[in-house]
Amino acid sequence: MTLDALAAKCDVSRSMISLVERGESSPTAVVLEKIASGLGVSLAALFDDSSAAANPVSRRDDRTPWRDPQSGYVRRNISPANFPSPIQIVEVVLPAGARVAYETGARDVSRHQQIWVQSGSIEVTLGSVTYRLSDDDCLAMQLNEPTAFRNRTRKPSRYIVIVATDRSPASRRRK
Repeated sequence: MTLDALAAKCDVSRSMISLVERGESSPTAVVLEKIASGLGVSLAALFDDSSAAANPVSRRDDRTPWRDPQSGYVRRNISPANFPSPIQIVEVVLPAGARVAYETGARDVSRHQQIWVQSGSIEVTLGSVTYRLSDDDCLAMQLNEPTAFRNRTRKPSRYIVIVATDRSPASRRRK
């Protein structure tokens, strides 16, 4: 896909995509989500080490955290990199007072997500509905509307995100 085609598909400027591709810009989570959606992959897929061989085991020391320069949230892919699976597991730490909002709605594939709070509390807004989650709560949702995560507390919140992607033709017809 050309830079122009990707820019048109994901609503991110060609110059920003080029800067990200060359490692000359530290994009926000929102920009990365738009790029992932334009590429038809999950946000977690952008963080896989493309040079790593597919391996069914993911080791703690091999996981590189990424910090969003805008909100300060930190994410780490837990799932094995490049392993062909419809499921991805991601650990997120959302700082006190932080908010991250993804505008992306409908996607080319059906993507489901579950949020399992390990410590603290968060608000998850899916479309116009807001869910308040705290320790050990789990929210299941389909990623087909704008989504926002917010930590209104004075302590960081840690949660696990489980993403499942269904690429079957039947799932695309349900949109």
